[in-house]
Amino acid sequence: MTAVDARSRAAAIAMAALAGALFGAGLVISGMTQPARIAHFLDPLDGWDPSLAFVMAGAVAVYAACHAWIRRRVDRPWFDIRFHVPARADMDRQLVAGAAIFGVGWGLGGLCPGPSVVAAASGNTSAIAFVLAMLAGMYLRHRTMERDGAAAAARRHRSGA
Repeated sequence: MTAVDARSRAAAIAMAALAGALFGAGLVISGMTQPARIAHFLDPLDGWDPSLAFVMAGAVAVYAACHAWIRRRVDRPWFDIRFHVPARADMDRQLVAGAAIFGVGWGLGGLCPGPSVVAAASGNTSAIAFVLAMLAGMYLRHRTMERDGAAAAARRHRSGA
């Protein structure tokens, strides 16, 4: 690794840390690290709190404007060789199942990944439990993908493909 590569990598990490800190601060300021706020958003019959909708709408608006501007004016990212845009646009069973699991976990726990990490960092014990469960789920999914990939490779090898 050259000195330029090392500086570029350090700058990328610093920018990611700054973006993460800004995101975390926004979650804390907006109250989105409080599971009760999420529960009240998801329960329109008992003290509905629409603040989450306003936070999401604001985030989508900022992202959409920045994304459009960047795609029009920037040839490549500042700290990488290319933009990493998903190549797939289809929906499969795994995507739908993952979205359903995420939604159920969000509804039951009152947290999603970003706010849970921020709340866990503040010492919230239920958020710490949520993050540990989330990490366990990520690990199990990774292991399942490895197993499925190895099984598919073995089938291709046996069939001579």
